[in-house]
Amino acid sequence: MRRSILAGAGAVLLLLLTACATGGPMTDPTTPSSSRPPFATTTPGPIGPSGTPAAVSPAQWDAIVADLAERGVAGEPVLVSAESVTWPNGALGCPKPGMSYTQAVVDGMRVLVEVDGVSYDYRFGRGDAPVLCEA
Repeated sequence: MRRSILAGAGAVLLLLLTACATGGPMTDPTTPSSSRPPFATTTPGPIGPSGTPAAVSPAQWDAIVADLAERGVAGEPVLVSAESVTWPNGALGCPKPGMSYTQAVVDGMRVLVEVDGVSYDYRFGRGDAPVLCEA
């Protein structure tokens, strides 16, 4: 009688261990356990205008013109919009995969210019060095 009790207890223990190891009878290992979408670490593309109108300084404009020239863009840039923006981090709203950025708010500016029908989205942090946001 003692052997049958031990055998029964062993069978129950084996069933419990098997159920724990596979996640139990109610879970399917092929489906995620959460209904949330996967965590995204980057913005899917350039963000839209959301700041207040601002004036582009001569130093900022000269830096944009110089950057366009370095990229081989010929033609006269036309200012489309300029706005003051508080960026959530050093990526200035346009992170690049694999890069690390300062995790502090950055007061800056977003400047949209157009050359021969092509738009260019420039971002500024605290200085006058532009960052072209390429989607």
